[in-house]
Amino acid sequence: MNLHEFQAKKILRQFGIPVPEFGVASSVEEAKQVAASLHLKEAVLKIQVHAGGRGKAGGVKFAKTVEEIPGIARALIGMKMVNEQTGLAGVVARQVLISRPVDIEKEFYLSALIDRNQATPVLIASAEGGMEIEELARTSPEKIVTIPFSFEGKLRSYQLLRLAKCMGWKGELAKKGAQFAQALAKCFIETDASLLEINPCVLTKGGDLVALDAKLAIDDNALYRHPELSDCYDPTQVSSQEAMAKEADLAYIAMQGDIGCGVKGAGLAMATMDIIQYFGGAPANFLDVGGGATKEKVAEGFRIVLSDQKVRAVLINIFGGIMNCATIAEGVIHAAKEQKIAVPIIVRLEGTNVEEGKRLFQGSHLKIQTADDLAQAAQLAVQAAKRG
Repeated sequence: MNLHEFQAKKILRQFGIPVPEFGVASSVEEAKQVAASLHLKEAVLKIQVHAGGRGKAGGVKFAKTVEEIPGIARALIGMKMVNEQTGLAGVVARQVLISRPVDIEKEFYLSALIDRNQATPVLIASAEGGMEIEELARTSPEKIVTIPFSFEGKLRSYQLLRLAKCMGWKGELAKKGAQFAQALAKCFIETDASLLEINPCVLTKGGDLVALDAKLAIDDNALYRHPELSDCYDPTQVSSQEAMAKEADLAYIAMQGDIGCGVKGAGLAMATMDIIQYFGGAPANFLDVGGGATKEKVAEGFRIVLSDQKVRAVLINIFGGIMNCATIAEGVIHAAKEQKIAVPIIVRLEGTNVEEGKRLFQGSHLKIQTADDLAQAAQLAVQAAKRG
């Protein structure tokens, strides 16, 4: 689950990581109240969306006077941002962060994530902050240091020395940098984060290290341990289908293709998307209905797939182990009749009670094609989508 910058900064504060004073506004009146409460004479305003590249998109503005703040807030609240990260649909900013400006001496990059090759959390750091780390890794990888740390969220003394050398920190600044890095590692572990990125971490002219920007993503599978973070979820930052799927407790990810997918099992769903592309098609989504889904849950998943206006054909691929094929059939038939489906539906069923599932489809009087294997099903779906 992605958090907004202001939400991430509130969490950073809890771990002792310095951030500039800020407030959040969702209206012009609230922006005026924030400016007054912080006694601002000038301010930085940033749109709050779950995507990077806000500055390039015009979503970060500087108010030179307090009088400029309401006008800039009015322009930014409701702004739609479209870039590679958001996809063509874009995301709309419902809130703006209003922050006290910082006098910057130098910018650094710091982040923590899980290195799945080493099966350990790592700290990634660079003395070249404020730019895209992917570009820096491509052009100047020698400027980036990667430091593994423990699952207790602690960095050892020799690791902190290595970090200070990479960043050019000496004396008192090295001590502040060590405290900053230790707090970042602890925050990453204790929040069950999948990513914690500070870009830039800045050295102020007063000699302090401050998290000027922050990106925090929490592992969805660990959210049950953090009920206090449930309010951080923002359904406006995902597609309507993904928001509906979360409500129904279904694993759904929107994609850009036109073949809707309904599959049982994450591995089979990945294989289904691969074979659709192999035969020249493009999946519209990833959907895993789960091993023990009810007829109602299957029907809801099917409704979500069909609510995507790009979908021109639907491929249902079920290998019934725990899941009963007849349950899948009942759910699909129920949703198809309810929504008066116009797009072609191709079904491949195997496993538990498969014959009953096929019988239900055949007796449904719906335009549902059955396939004997996945390759045939994928080809039929691709052909149907191309025919429109």
